[in-house]
Amino acid sequence: LPQLLDYKNDGTFFFYQFGKLPADNAVNTKLFLESVAYLPPFFGDLYIWMVIFSFQKIRGVFDMDPAKYATLQQIVEAEKETHVKLIVLSHRGLCFFQILLQSLADGEKDENNPNLIRVNITKAYDQALKKYHGWLMQKIFKAALLAAPYKSDFIKALSKGQEVTEEDCMASVRQFLLNFTATVHAIYEMYTTLNAELDYSV
Repeated sequence: LPQLLDYKNDGTFFFYQFGKLPADNAVNTKLFLESVAYLPPFFGDLYIWMVIFSFQKIRGVFDMDPAKYATLQQIVEAEKETHVKLIVLSHRGLCFFQILLQSLADGEKDENNPNLIRVNITKAYDQALKKYHGWLMQKIFKAALLAAPYKSDFIKALSKGQEVTEEDCMASVRQFLLNFTATVHAIYEMYTTLNAELDYSV
């Protein structure tokens, strides 16, 4: 699976970054799709796989006419009813991952079980996804939470199995979050500007 972290020829590591947004906050579709390809579907929640599917569908729309669909805004404006659900679902998944990474970077943890990240995952789920889920999806989440990776395994997954200290990894996560968080917020602002429906349930 693609990972956020990779290594240079000198052995130092770096995180794949989302690009800095232009002044108008337009999200370049090509760069967006290239960046989200490195977000690892580490958590065994069916919803995350649905999000990955929505990225693939957005890729399909973009590939039909890259010039016409150069930004995510242009995709929604061109065929709002058809494509907005794809981007809404993608945005929710990005919000989940952004809140999870931010929680980890902020040092939030279960004091009794510091190597578990269930606290961080639950926070991300509650804030980004729960209100859009019915009873069945919430049950699926609770079951999947039991299989959540240990923090050490999560860091190892991000670092492609290499030995990286938690401190160094979290420092790179904080840097990664700068443009990533700005992109997530820009997509939400796009919905607000276009008066798009945000309350789809699954």
